[in-house]
Amino acid sequence: MFPALSLPVLAGGTRDISKPKDGLEWMLVLVYRGKHCPLCTTYLQQLNSTLPDLNAQGVDVVAVSADSRDRALAQMADVDPKFDVAYGLTIPQMQEMGLYISSPRNGMDVEAPFAEPGLFVLDNAGVLQIVDISNVPFARPDLAWIAKGIGFRRGPMKDAPVNGTYA
Repeated sequence: MFPALSLPVLAGGTRDISKPKDGLEWMLVLVYRGKHCPLCTTYLQQLNSTLPDLNAQGVDVVAVSADSRDRALAQMADVDPKFDVAYGLTIPQMQEMGLYISSPRNGMDVEAPFAEPGLFVLDNAGVLQIVDISNVPFARPDLAWIAKGIGFRRGPMKDAPVNGTYA
């Protein structure tokens, strides 16, 4: 199961990033490195273009980083996100999510340890259906393929066990 984590969002207030909102059924949580990462900015821009397909499938989306509110706002000026952006991810929360964590020496213009990329797709019961965790910014799944995979998982494969759950 994905941990229930409550984080502040740029739009105001806080939200549990493990639960979809607005009547949507599934959740995509995308962890990005932060303002210092130009690849993250590009990836989040790509997420904007994939968002209509995800929302049409009933998938809510939130992007998350360890950045402060000010740093997240500065980066989102270049992204113009159509999805929620959470900030302030702590080291214990990163660890709870199973993410790789880098120190400031692994990036330029970095003020504190930060999470390396992660992508988590949860179904309506909170069960992880898709997980991708990386230790580098340039190894990330294609978001259009993730959207197609969600459609496949919710369609022809809806009754199959989650991959990787052999016991």
